Amino acid sequence: MLEMLSGSNRVVGAKQVLRAIEAGGVSRVFIAQDADMFVTRPVFDACRAAGIEIIEVPSMKALGEACGVQVKAAAAAIRR
Repeated sequence: MLEMLSGSNRVVGAKQVLRAIEAGGVSRVFIAQDADMFVTRPVFDACRAAGIEIIEVPSMKALGEACGVQVKAAAAAIRR
């Protein structure tokens, strides 16, 4: 499932994902299970309100690597 994030049609980072959800341009969201809930709770809430599928990933490191970035990531999304 994480291989979907390797394309260019993605958003990485909790703040950017939240903005993309609010703009209505997200089809699926990935959230790291080891991320701080303080960071991910707004993303969870926005996904539930918008009816967007949430996929939990084991770690921030795995999510960052799947996105092709050199840092850990709490959240990522696939754009429509």
